Amino acid sequence: MKSFTQSTLISGLLGLAGLLLPCEGALAADGPRLYPNKLTPIRNPAPLLADHPEWVEPIRETNRWETPALVNEAGADLRVRAWRWSYNARGIIEMPNLLSASRTAIVMVHPWGIDDGQGWVTPEPAGVADFCTPAKNHLAAEHTRGVIDPFHKSLRGKVGAILYSLPGNCDPIRRKMYRSFTHNPGPDERRQGAAELDARLRRFHYGGEPLPATLTLSVDKPVVDYFKQFPGLDSSARYNNAGFWDLPIPVTRDIQAHSDDVVIYDAEGYDKLRDYLQGQGIRHVLLTGYATDMCFARTCAGYENLSKDFNVFLVGDATLATFPAHVTPRFATSAHIAFASINQLITQISWIQYEPSSKRQ
Repeated sequence: MKSFTQSTLISGLLGLAGLLLPCEGALAADGPRLYPNKLTPIRNPAPLLADHPEWVEPIRETNRWETPALVNEAGADLRVRAWRWSYNARGIIEMPNLLSASRTAIVMVHPWGIDDGQGWVTPEPAGVADFCTPAKNHLAAEHTRGVIDPFHKSLRGKVGAILYSLPGNCDPIRRKMYRSFTHNPGPDERRQGAAELDARLRRFHYGGEPLPATLTLSVDKPVVDYFKQFPGLDSSARYNNAGFWDLPIPVTRDIQAHSDDVVIYDAEGYDKLRDYLQGQGIRHVLLTGYATDMCFARTCAGYENLSKDFNVFLVGDATLATFPAHVTPRFATSAHIAFASINQLITQISWIQYEPSSKRQ
């Protein structure tokens, strides 16, 4: 009988390991997989988020790596390439992902219907809401119409769900207008709700106090006193009028919402949203909406909540940050997306491709 050498034994063990371990990026059928965190340099990479430079300043970091597929789902029909920043890796890490569209939801954060003709308008002469001036609200609406709405339409009927988050509770008016976690109104109920919304919004007085004509400043701390009496952002009843934030905020008209789309109400809490999505079989979330630096991150449907329980991909060109002191959101959005990428995956619309099995064959 031929004796085994040490090299023969090692070779045999490695061969056995190759049979037992899942291949690179493959999903083990019955348990966790061993992920090869192998970084391969990307030579001469093109800028990221460069498809809509009028809305998002492209990211031009050239120290870029590619790693194997992170999400690699059986029966996948949705390709979602993504990237993240790592200080420890000294650059950007990109990876392909293969998702099941039916297990994927698009969640749009805070598509507020402000200054869009539905009756909820920025109070004058000094009130603030959403992007905080009527001109900035109209600019954001252009982005909604030109970028987010076409993206949603491209995946409607393919992804498992499309949802919009709004402030407040599921009040009686909006319950009649939009599908919620527990109720899907019919056409007659929706028409009744729309009429009630119109009446409610249009009878409100959208007027508040003017800017203060004088301020009382101390001798030793005039700067402190100045900002206490005249802050840069005051959305209280002083300038917006009492009751402004109690009004039922509608989904913007700049999104062509479908009757099957679901509205999330922030005040109901994240647990209800999580349970609803999981009950629908959702594993993955494509996150769009506003504002990158605030609501997109930290409200009920923001990525700080969703990324605890779902595979979340921030669609970097389908969001805008607030942009004080600027006439464009380009730089603020790019900066906040880059900061989020430390612990979140970022994608872009052109990197999200639906590919049914019939097309792959």
